[in-house]
Amino acid sequence: MSTLAADFAHLPAVWKRRHLLDLESLSADEITCILDAAAAFKAATNDCRTKLSVLSGKTLANLFFENSTRTRNSFSLAAKRLGADTVEFSSSGSSVAKGETFIDTAKNIEAMNVDAVVIRHRTPGTPHLLAKNLRCTVISASDGPHEHPTQGLLDIMTIRERRPNLAGLTVALVGDIAHSRTARSNIWGLTKLGAKVILCGPATLVSRRWEEFGIEVAYNLDDILPRCDVLNLLRIQFERQHTRPFPSVREYALLYAMNRERMARAKDNILIMAPGPINRGVEITPDVADGPHSVILEQVTNGIAVRMAVLWLTLNAND
Repeated sequence: MSTLAADFAHLPAVWKRRHLLDLESLSADEITCILDAAAAFKAATNDCRTKLSVLSGKTLANLFFENSTRTRNSFSLAAKRLGADTVEFSSSGSSVAKGETFIDTAKNIEAMNVDAVVIRHRTPGTPHLLAKNLRCTVISASDGPHEHPTQGLLDIMTIRERRPNLAGLTVALVGDIAHSRTARSNIWGLTKLGAKVILCGPATLVSRRWEEFGIEVAYNLDDILPRCDVLNLLRIQFERQHTRPFPSVREYALLYAMNRERMARAKDNILIMAPGPINRGVEITPDVADGPHSVILEQVTNGIAVRMAVLWLTLNAND
């Protein structure tokens, strides 16, 4: 534990926030602080396999008002790896279904003496609302199409493990930008750390307004592919769309799926990422998803490390 303590010695001077609600409001130093802590926790727990006791006696409540597999399990595992207890909440069959307000439900869970609440909700701004109404730590597990901060952090951590200097890298986010909370968190995090971000996809899903923030927008993957160091292939979120944004899934795959032919035209050391769940044959073909350039499963492991770091930092902050 002494080595771990040495790794974390500088972090309290950098991190002062009790909540993690988004990446847009964080500084580059704060983002780096989380990434450094995540790397230290990953090393100290043998790639997130073994346990520490740094959060022994703390309790984390998972409040998920939307379905989740990776994020929910990842937060639970992260808490348990650090010695904390967890409480699992689902809106299905809860008092919310009986008419209780969202805030009252959260306050009742807080009254069970939980130390942190992880919230996923379909409404943008929900984590910020909770942070104003609860005394405990609030961590966003995504709020509708707004942001998914820990997903953005784990994506950046995965890139940084392979490319330690993010400054000057070109990262393309490809797909459903309009509905992607992952895209927004990646945009804020990557640009603050000096990477160049390109948004690519159908014109119906990629707004030119992102150019106002200095982000390149492209509608042809083949045009930008030779310049890319990283491709993050986002899932088409049909469940959030009211109209079909392109004629057919087959056409989308023809224009934007990463396949063997496109890999042959990409950089030799390109990284292929996907936040999951992936639709094989739509955003990415199986041979690419399972190929040597893919770091998709590394992203999942790094999700535990990032969430351990976020829990430890926020629960030890004194803002």
